[in-house]
Amino acid sequence: MSADLTPVIAAGTRWLLTAFPPAPGAFSRALAEAQAGQAVTLAAVLRYPTDLDAQLLHLLGPGGSARLDWLTGAEHDRPAEDTAWRTWVDETVVSWAACLLADPALVPLAQAAAAAAGAGATGAVTRLLRPGDHEHQAAPLLRHPDLLEPIAALHREMLLHRLQEENLPLG
Repeated sequence: MSADLTPVIAAGTRWLLTAFPPAPGAFSRALAEAQAGQAVTLAAVLRYPTDLDAQLLHLLGPGGSARLDWLTGAEHDRPAEDTAWRTWVDETVVSWAACLLADPALVPLAQAAAAAAGAGATGAVTRLLRPGDHEHQAAPLLRHPDLLEPIAALHREMLLHRLQEENLPLG
């Protein structure tokens, strides 16, 4: 994974946790952050698998969170000084992360696609792949498929196409 993806991963993770807050408590916050971080990291590596992709991302910019904020109704709730990090949010990465959070069956396909694209290691995704009761209790909103649907639906077809393309048998 390119280190150049760090700002996009951090912003995407923060956006998901802002839009779908965890249950109260430090433990819940940490578990929710781990889940969101794993989903956003895997999505970012899929979206930008090479160093050149990451460099182009920095040159052109990720696009920001305006449409995501509008979909969740958050564009009116945020303070004016809370905008700088939002410019690093990549809508496609967040949408793909929402797909992975809502449907853990996509995670092994996403890992295989990232590996096939030469993206390298995506880190551990255990909490994403096999969420247990603790993960669901810590992040009930972040794991709720119906709540994630408006975000996941934005770019789900592109993700499914990418996963199908990378996981086709050779021959």
